[in-house]
Amino acid sequence: MILVTTEHVPGRQVAAARGLVRGSTVRARSIFRDFTAFLRNLFGGEVIEYTKVVAESREQALDRMVEQAVTLGADAVVNIRFTSSTVVAGAAEIVAYGTAVVFAPE
Repeated sequence: MILVTTEHVPGRQVAAARGLVRGSTVRARSIFRDFTAFLRNLFGGEVIEYTKVVAESREQALDRMVEQAVTLGADAVVNIRFTSSTVVAGAAEIVAYGTAVVFAPE
């Protein structure tokens, strides 16, 4: 499966669009991560605990998007984007979305 943020894959011609595909996950904060993050905020620097949970969330959303594209028989997902939003205090949704496409035979 080819995944790109561009509208086209160099050297490949799109034969058909299978449609919008997306994957999402909602993650809540953890009291243990929050405490460690609070301590890091006091001294400055990267809040590694949150960096890790956000990276894991993006990967899970991306994996779910790819599963949907595979179900549609796609060869690639183009024009991939990510978005996030707060669901409730302490929980955020991460969404990955793009267009599932099939390539023309070479």
